Amino acid sequence: MDAFLPEHKRTVYCGAVRPSHVGSEVVLCGWVHRRRDHGGLVFVDLRDRDGLVQVVINPEGSAEAHAKADVIRVEYVLSVRGVVRRRPAGTENPNLPTGEVEVAAVTLAILNESKPIPFSLEDDTDVAENVRLKYRYLDLRRPSVQAMFVARARLARSVREYFFENGFLEIETPVLTKSTPEGARDYLVPSRVNPGMFYALPQSPQLFKQILMIAGYDRYAQIVKCFRDEDLRADRQPEFTQIDVEMSFIDREDIFRMMEGLMSRAFRDVLGIAIPTPIPRMSYREAMDRYGVDKPDTRFGLEIADCTDLLRATEFRVFSEVAAKGGVIRAITAPGLADSSRSELAALEEIAKIGGASGLAWFKVTDAGVSSSLAKFFKEEQLAALRGRCGAKPGDLVLVVADAFDVACASLGRLRLHLGEKLGMIDRSLHHLLWVTDFPLLEWDKEENRWGAMHHPFTAPLDEDLPLLDSNPGSARAKAYDMVLNGSEIGGGSIRIHRKDVQSKMFQLLDIAPDAAKVKFGFLLEALEFGAP
Repeated sequence: MDAFLPEHKRTVYCGAVRPSHVGSEVVLCGWVHRRRDHGGLVFVDLRDRDGLVQVVINPEGSAEAHAKADVIRVEYVLSVRGVVRRRPAGTENPNLPTGEVEVAAVTLAILNESKPIPFSLEDDTDVAENVRLKYRYLDLRRPSVQAMFVARARLARSVREYFFENGFLEIETPVLTKSTPEGARDYLVPSRVNPGMFYALPQSPQLFKQILMIAGYDRYAQIVKCFRDEDLRADRQPEFTQIDVEMSFIDREDIFRMMEGLMSRAFRDVLGIAIPTPIPRMSYREAMDRYGVDKPDTRFGLEIADCTDLLRATEFRVFSEVAAKGGVIRAITAPGLADSSRSELAALEEIAKIGGASGLAWFKVTDAGVSSSLAKFFKEEQLAALRGRCGAKPGDLVLVVADAFDVACASLGRLRLHLGEKLGMIDRSLHHLLWVTDFPLLEWDKEENRWGAMHHPFTAPLDEDLPLLDSNPGSARAKAYDMVLNGSEIGGGSIRIHRKDVQSKMFQLLDIAPDAAKVKFGFLLEALEFGAP
């Protein structure tokens, strides 16, 4: 191996070499991505975090460099000094930013060697997760992984610049704090100086940023770490980073405009994509009615149809009894699946049952009409009305769930996503953003037999729904909103309660006794009495 000398210091990143460098001498530092020996000429794709460039080692140009090229292997660390030149006509690589040029090596230094790597670092290599984690330092070298970290860094810079330009202060909130009920379990840190006492890692800076508003800081933003002791899922991590924002003297429209500006800026700076604004809006109820979820993927159709009025008066008791008890009968059309086999229909029913449905009815649409094992329970005009309501054509399959509203939505929402994937209806090049608004303020916890906050205990109700807190709290809607991207919730917020009487009422509805509220949130309740904006 060679010592790292001053002449080995990089002058340009591998991925940054361009035709404008032709004729210039450059020094590159990086890893051997590929090595190819073409009978005398040795070609090396040298890689760093910025990309890769082709290096040509010719024995006529440098016998010493060529001798070293004979021993180098994948992931060796090199410093190469050479001259940039255009690739010979017909050998250009249009798939690489550096594909028009190559570097003719003059000197080559082997700065470090590598053992044979346990898996290829090519982006399309399928590697078991446990192997990737064992050799995480190698996994992090993969260009696709590095690209994610580069994009994340660009996003952080874009976010900070945007908020600075809009008058926000970036303020760091405490990481060691006290435990408060926010919906998930806390990570606890024992206190050395107070034996038996614990700090909690914050699930969010929620209370801190509310205090900052009461303190008059007006606009706060932070890229902050949060911690939640939850079961691991694809969209739930125990440690995650969020963009945290709080503003004073504003309404929901101000928040929408500010966040839409942020998304427009971020997409432009990171992905080079222009997104249309304003972002479409949809109420929680409409999202559930049409898509079965409160975070709908609007890149494809397959909307759910309400058929309760059409099918409540049938001889099929499952439908009629559900409707009589206040339930709903909902349907979704699967295009082109009328020829589904019995096993395929059973598989669809299992997906519906995951959402809580007790069963799944199916109706096949043909040129002759609508057929089903249940057809004998329905009048011809009812089957025709079902077909019309669902917009089903010959060759389509209509799937029906009769159950409570939330169960029918959950079941058909799952089926919709499954069918969208199965039928190739999702255009993954699209970026569909959506605001979902007017969430319920409260949701009933059947296990604990009490109300729980749909978002968090500090969300304000809609002004017109404030009287419902006394008469019908389950019908009260919140000044809450989520931002959804392609079926994933990427953000959410609300207008906060800024009056002590309303906050106390909210705690009462959540079955938080006054003494308990004073212990857990006394500082906030007191702060709300000192001119909260």
